[in-house]
Amino acid sequence: MASVTYKIVEHDGGWAYTVDGSYSETFSTHDAAKGAARRAAMEQMRPGDDVGITWEDAGGRWHQEVSDGDDRPVTSVEG
Repeated sequence: MASVTYKIVEHDGGWAYTVDGSYSETFSTHDAAKGAARRAAMEQMRPGDDVGITWEDAGGRWHQEVSDGDDRPVTSVEG
């Protein structure tokens, strides 16, 4: 099973959370960023509907697959 970690970091004059190199919006306090990260982490673990996904890889090839709504990662928040 996949694992995703949300990390609380100083960012752009405030606080944000980051996942795989992407930053959230900036929050004025550490606690606000941590709360937002916790909410996002919980939402990511919720099962949903099976959906079709179309995506392009780094080589410019397109792929189609079905994402199983029950295939959710384990999430955690650090910081």
